[in-house]
Amino acid sequence: MPHEVRGVVARAKGAPVKVETVLVPDPGPGEALVQVQACGVCHTDLHYREGGINDDFPFLLGHEAAGVVEAVGDGVTDVAPGDYVVLNWRAVCGRCRACLRGRPWYCFSTHNATQKMTLADGTVLSPALGIGAFADKTLVAAGQCTKVDPRAAPTVAGLLGCGVMAGLGAALNTGQVGRGDSVAVIGCGGVGNGAIAGAALVGARTIIAVDVDDRKLTWAKEFGATHTVNSRDTDPVEAVRELTGGFGADVVIDAVGRPGTFEQAFYARDLAGTVVLVGVPTPDMRLDLPLIDLFGRGGALKSSWYGDCLPSRDFPMLIDLHLQGRLDLDRFVSETIEIGGVEEAFATMQRGEVLRSVVVL
Repeated sequence: MPHEVRGVVARAKGAPVKVETVLVPDPGPGEALVQVQACGVCHTDLHYREGGINDDFPFLLGHEAAGVVEAVGDGVTDVAPGDYVVLNWRAVCGRCRACLRGRPWYCFSTHNATQKMTLADGTVLSPALGIGAFADKTLVAAGQCTKVDPRAAPTVAGLLGCGVMAGLGAALNTGQVGRGDSVAVIGCGGVGNGAIAGAALVGARTIIAVDVDDRKLTWAKEFGATHTVNSRDTDPVEAVRELTGGFGADVVIDAVGRPGTFEQAFYARDLAGTVVLVGVPTPDMRLDLPLIDLFGRGGALKSSWYGDCLPSRDFPMLIDLHLQGRLDLDRFVSETIEIGGVEEAFATMQRGEVLRSVVVL
């Protein structure tokens, strides 16, 4: 018997989202029904509404969530009803060539629930990132559920489901920032400040925050930035070099994802340094760099998919660090809102007034 719940639906490109009645099936084999407790409002949800991901409207938005497993389908053994979980959008298969090589964070065959959630009239919904968590309940593949310590509030635990994990992972996993390193982060929204928090967590010596918004640079200091650069007024490449003895940073993280910011990251790194691209570019963007510079500067240019995280490994560890007072996830939550406030939260986010608005269900 389907479960009748509230859900935030984007019916057409650019149209305001609305709370509508959504029908969620009971879980089938390999699936889990999750009662959502909180879900962050992420730029990716806005991209879905704007048609920037694909045109499979209508979308059931929301993906950065935590909640409690209500029921599971046949064959599910890793989670059970009553488990407190963070939802992730990359349920690893364990069988593809990446998984078999011992690199499951690169899994090339991630999966979602097989059954479809629908509107009351039977219209099939496309859940954002295979989750659709701006809803009282959602149906996911059981592998998208990661158990964590239930003492962590869902308003902060759910943030690991996307943006904060992407930033932390860009520093910790992809960039492999270590003690004493110098790090520059370009773009200080939720993802960028996650990278700054990760760099501070592992003992980076110099952490340079770069943005065009002084408000975001103030937030960056709260997450551990030792220096800030407003790139609207100052050449960020020269500023990063000046703050690192004239050499450039060991690791530069581009949390914006535009050709201009990537070029800044490329030239702001030290020789043999690392550039990490975690900001998501659009399909039309192109990059033009002299090949001799690519060769002559050495080092590594990396893209970071979901912070190259393995949810089963990283989510519980990061929640434990939060509970120990070593990782302040609460600082990412700018406001909590009701399910009907998502459209206004998009506007607030576009104005740069928040790190994260979180829907509490």
